[in-house]
Amino acid sequence: PIFNSAHGYAVFPTVGKGAAGIGGAYGKGVVYEKGAVIGYCDLSQATIGFQLGGQSYTEILVFEKATDVEHFKSGHFEFDAQATAVAIHSGAGANAKYHHGVAVFTMNEAGLMYEATVGGQKFTFVPR
Repeated sequence: PIFNSAHGYAVFPTVGKGAAGIGGAYGKGVVYEKGAVIGYCDLSQATIGFQLGGQSYTEILVFEKATDVEHFKSGHFEFDAQATAVAIHSGAGANAKYHHGVAVFTMNEAGLMYEATVGGQKFTFVPR
């Protein structure tokens, strides 16, 4: 249901993440507005703290309104340590809540990671 009512979304099929004290993650994605591809994006993340391991995961950002998509496209969009994600499973969209116009979904693909960290994600956008 959340995708049907959303103005747009960004899909990162595979984000790779690794850490040993200092960590990082990177992934490439596609941005959709009203169901049509409007461009491409990158996700980069840096973290510091107690962490060890590696994993890959899928991340989807869902934008509630047109202004939220525009903010993402502006190149000033980022998440701090307070951002939370809903694990993707059957019916996950019904439980999702927008925070500042964005809902975040993740699905673990592979790997094992332990972390208690501080960091954030930054995004870039390139029009199609």
